[in-house]
Amino acid sequence: MNPRITGRIAVAALAATVSIGLGGYPATADTPAAAALNSTAKSADGSYIKNVEIKDARNIRLTVFSAAMNQTFPVDVLRPEDTSAPRPTLYLLNGAGGGVDDATWQLRTDALEFLSDKNINVVQIVGGAFAWYTDWVKTDPALGVNRWSTYLAEELPPLIDAALNTNRVNAIAGISMAGLPILNMAIAHPGMFRSAASYSGLYQTTTPIAREAVKAVTELYGGGDVTNMWGPENDPLWAANDPTLNAEKLRGTKLFISSGTGIPGIWDVPGGKFRMEKPSETPQTVALGGFIEANVELSTLTLQQKLDSLGIPATFNYRPTGTHSWGYWQDDLKTSWPVLAAGLYSAP
Repeated sequence: MNPRITGRIAVAALAATVSIGLGGYPATADTPAAAALNSTAKSADGSYIKNVEIKDARNIRLTVFSAAMNQTFPVDVLRPEDTSAPRPTLYLLNGAGGGVDDATWQLRTDALEFLSDKNINVVQIVGGAFAWYTDWVKTDPALGVNRWSTYLAEELPPLIDAALNTNRVNAIAGISMAGLPILNMAIAHPGMFRSAASYSGLYQTTTPIAREAVKAVTELYGGGDVTNMWGPENDPLWAANDPTLNAEKLRGTKLFISSGTGIPGIWDVPGGKFRMEKPSETPQTVALGGFIEANVELSTLTLQQKLDSLGIPATFNYRPTGTHSWGYWQDDLKTSWPVLAAGLYSAP
């Protein structure tokens, strides 16, 4: 059984060798996972790191108490290979499942392997399924209390910075459902994320098609009620959370936005490397993914037109093929790396 280091630990508590994992990994204070690790800090509202698990030489799992949501959430972290100096941090978000299912960067792609030599902390968010990583106005009977904007922008970063001894330079990236809140957090907290990458995201909330897409994720798949999120459709919160309407505030953030066309491509073959469904179910899954991605492309084009009209630079990548699926997002992450790096490696 993996032992856990509980409570608010200091670096000294990690100096002794402990046995981690099936092979008994020796995690000491001079290994990247444990180096300079300090979980004693609290965020302004009283959020704190409740528990730390060292999984192997580079990976740790933090259990974070969110005061805003009054519950704990796991956060998986890939430490940089070289921890001799403070390093930047990439926040990596999953899609509608919130990383609590098996549709995650860690399980479905080689993202962590790709990022392992980049000398950054990779913070993988777990939680927030079907909730759009936003602050809800009401508790939802199905999805509970959701204050994800507060958690991601105000509670978690100071804890990560203190625990991992970062240089406080951040970037953020994510897929699908995460695209909308990624841009909204960049808008609401200028400078917090030097660069932002969204793969197959939605970038409007006030058009009829966009509203139906938001509802589908929350209500059809999550069983929640979007009126508990931003109120009825005429509530100003819907417009406040529309990054295309508020695109002027994206000025200064290095942006990468990608989309496919919905036309099946190399990663849509039954039984293929990135397919999650049974081969017999691939045709209907690809058809649905194609429909979603075609609408994603329209949303992406609308955002690009708005940014162009404002003279705000951004990198857009339109793939000639590809449905709403993991193989393309793995490719997009790698394509986006120069944009993410431009923010991450800029001076603090």
